[in-house]
Amino acid sequence: MSGVILLFLLEWLNAHLLKMEWLNNLVAVLVKSIFGLDMNSRLGGSIHFFIYDVIKIFILLSVLIFLISYIQSFFPAERTKKILGSFSGITANILAALLGTVTPFCSCSSIPLFIGFTSAGLPIGVTFSFLISSPLVDLASIILLASIFNWKISAAYVLVGIVLAVIAGTVISKLKLEKYVEPFVYSNKMLDVEQEEMTSRERISFSINQLGEIIKKVWLYILVGVGIGALIHNYIPESIITAVLGQDKWYSVFIAVLVGIPMYADIFGTLPIAEALVFKGVGLGTALAFMMGVTALSLPSIIMLKKVVKVKLLTVFVGIVTLGIIIVGFLFNSFSYLLM
Repeated sequence: MSGVILLFLLEWLNAHLLKMEWLNNLVAVLVKSIFGLDMNSRLGGSIHFFIYDVIKIFILLSVLIFLISYIQSFFPAERTKKILGSFSGITANILAALLGTVTPFCSCSSIPLFIGFTSAGLPIGVTFSFLISSPLVDLASIILLASIFNWKISAAYVLVGIVLAVIAGTVISKLKLEKYVEPFVYSNKMLDVEQEEMTSRERISFSINQLGEIIKKVWLYILVGVGIGALIHNYIPESIITAVLGQDKWYSVFIAVLVGIPMYADIFGTLPIAEALVFKGVGLGTALAFMMGVTALSLPSIIMLKKVVKVKLLTVFVGIVTLGIIIVGFLFNSFSYLLM
C-alpha cells in the first residue's frame, strides 16, 4: 500500500511540478479566450506550444540554476583543482565528469576553466572529461529532461553523458597528447590561493548573480529553440520529418549529429527541438544525438578550443566525442522501448 501511495505521489509531483499540467491547461484557455484560436489549428497549437514551453522552461531554469549555483559556490576553481589533483587515472576522470555536472555553463564558458586546470598541472584527459561533461550534462538537465520526457530517459541521458566524458578523457590521457596543447596554456599559472569561505548571505548573492548572468546568456537560445520546436510540432508534416529522420532510417543519427555541430546553443535551447522531433516520429536516440552534438561540439566552441590546442589534439577530441555521440544515438534508438 505504501508503495502505491509513493508512486501516486511521485506521478502527481511530476505532472504538476515538472510537466506543469496546470500551466498547460491555463495557456490553452488563454490562447482560446485571448487569441480566439482553436487549439487544434496549426497557429493555435504553435502559440500554445511556444508560450507554455517558454514559461515552463524559465520557471524550472530559474529555480534550478539558483540551487545549482548555491552548490557550485562550494566548488570554486581553486578548490575544484585541488580536489581533482588529489586523484589520478580513471578515478580523476570520473570525478572531473561529476564536477562538470555542477557547473551549468555552455561549452565556450567551460574553456577558461579548462585552461586554468591544465595550467595548474592537471592531466589534459581529466580536463577534457570536465570540458565534455560541463555543457553536456548538468543537474538542471536532469529535471528538464524529466519534465519533457520522463525520469528513465533523464537518468539514462545523464548516465551516458557522464560515461562519454569519462571514456573520452581517459582515451585522450592514454594517447599522451600533452605536447599538442599550446605552450602559453602551461605558462598561464593559476595562483595557489584558497578562496575565503562564503557566508550564507554571500552564497545567496552569488547564486542570484549567477542566475542573472546565465539567463542573459541563454534566453535568446531558449526562445529560438522553442520557436523552432513549435514550427516542427505544428507546421512541418510528420511525413517529411520521418522521411529524413524516421526511426527506420539507419543514417538518421549521422544526419542529426552533422546538423547539430554547426549550431550554437545549450541544452536548454535544444530540448524543445528534441521534444518536437520525438513527437513527430523521430527516434529518441536521433533527437538526443542532435542535442548532444549541439551542446558538446558546437562550432563556436571548437573554434575557441583551437586557440588553446593544436590540430591533432582537436581532431582527436572531436573524433572521439562524435563517435561516442553516434554510438549513444544508436543505443537509444535500439532500446528506447525500455524507456518510453
